[in-house]
Amino acid sequence: MANSASGMAVHDDCKLKFMELKAKRTHRFIVFKIEEKQKQVIVEKLGEPAETYEDFSASLPADECRYAVYDFDYMTEENVPKSRIFFIAWCPDTSKVRSKMIYASSKDRFKRELDGIQVELQATDPTEMGLDVFKSRAN
Repeated sequence: MANSASGMAVHDDCKLKFMELKAKRTHRFIVFKIEEKQKQVIVEKLGEPAETYEDFSASLPADECRYAVYDFDYMTEENVPKSRIFFIAWCPDTSKVRSKMIYASSKDRFKRELDGIQVELQATDPTEMGLDVFKSRAN
């Protein structure tokens, strides 16, 4: 288990599931949660490859912070299929201040554990991480 500067450990399962998403594409998305009592980041939800963006956005709580990784498939202007791995720091305005601070202070350290992230998004409401945002940031 890796330790972070903010005192949050990263459960080995986080890295393992991320590697599966990146290398084997066995997951469409992963939602990560900080367990404050255990002081570690854990996997909260795995999205099956067939799940959609709507399934992903529905799995993020409306009033709690989360980290997430999303494997975004798209077509280039030349009709070439591509994918980008997005890291999303989800911190809704309605979440607790303490939670926002913990997620903000642990983010960079956690992100470094996940080798292969291509695009980062910071979102406080669903419009900041809509499909249009993904498409514009993917290229």
